[in-house]
Amino acid sequence: MSELLLLSNSRAPGQAFLEHAADAIRSVLGGRSRILFVPYASSDPAAYAGLMRKALSSLGIGVVVDSLHEASDPARAIRQAEAFFVGGGNSYRLLRALRLLDAGDSIRDAVRRGVPYLGASAGSNVACPSIRTTNDMPIVEVPALSALGLIPFQLNPHYLDPDPGSTHQGETRQERIEEFLEENDVPVVGLREGAWLGVSGQRAILAGASTGRLFRRGVPPANLPAGTDLSFLLETTPRYDVRARQG
Repeated sequence: MSELLLLSNSRAPGQAFLEHAADAIRSVLGGRSRILFVPYASSDPAAYAGLMRKALSSLGIGVVVDSLHEASDPARAIRQAEAFFVGGGNSYRLLRALRLLDAGDSIRDAVRRGVPYLGASAGSNVACPSIRTTNDMPIVEVPALSALGLIPFQLNPHYLDPDPGSTHQGETRQERIEEFLEENDVPVVGLREGAWLGVSGQRAILAGASTGRLFRRGVPPANLPAGTDLSFLLETTPRYDVRARQG
């Protein structure tokens, strides 16, 4: 049974790294003694692993943090992982690393066997079927945008509502997601800062100290309060490049 914790953000204003989600992290880990940290969304995996170790220790989350970049045999480290934590940063850089390590199938298989998967920002993006709804700039080339597919719908971490007083003339986050829906028939859950998606088996619940926003093709966007049951989205059949197939 899959156990997922997909955070919008790692930091909340006035709180330490991951402090806002400490109780949720403890709950998903369920007393496990080790996690395998995947730091490749960062340009400095060693520093990122150090930050993760310090953060979990200071929060009283008593786990040993093994970092994938330190593993002499990455494939074995993934097979033996008790839990995964995939950190935030740039989603394209993270996806490139997962492909270079040939790690996607192994992580997916482990999660389907019940190994918990925790992700933040980019780590939440790669849990989707594709990273097409990331906010990140494509700073590196990737051969494809398909990702781990641990859930069958898309997330948009760090979702920002349109600012009616803004003079910015570029697209709002909502407009960019609506552009995605023009080409793809896949629901998108925008996670505002402080929100996360928890998945346990066939249940998916929006949680945290904030809210979300649901975008679906042909349906007006809907605000989602914390506690909203989104389990019905787990039955989604993603349809990408709909226009290309129809053309």
